[in-house]
Amino acid sequence: MELLLVVKIIIGLAISVGLYAILRNLDIIRIIIIYFKDKLLRK
Repeated sequence: MELLLVVKIIIGLAISVGLYAILRNLDIIRIIIIYFKDKLLRK
């Protein structure tokens, strides 16, 4: 039971850190998406 709790805590921390990283880099991700969209639609 305690091992399961530790695994749940680790997964929760990993998800929260991942969401924080995504939210910090939304402007960069948006620029990349716009770039690829322009590359695909230009052809």
